[in-house]
Amino acid sequence: MELYQELLARALAEDIAEHIMPFLVADSKEIVQMRCYQALNQIKEIIHDDTQSDEECFLKIEKIIAVLEETGSNGGNRHDFG
Repeated sequence: MELYQELLARALAEDIAEHIMPFLVADSKEIVQMRCYQALNQIKEIIHDDTQSDEECFLKIEKIIAVLEETGSNGGNRHDFG
């Protein structure tokens, strides 16, 4: 449920007039599904990028975590490398 709340909070916080107003008649489930679909598309593009070698796989994981963070979620303690 935490991820659901993070995704909904981020969606509501961004561009309310442009993106949220048209969905006022829609429920939160549709908004979160739209955000999840967009994130999955980004992750698919990252995974299908065959231009990187296996040694650069770590960078793919970093990109996937960045997509997760863009949704308003986070990578958890295991991603706090700084």
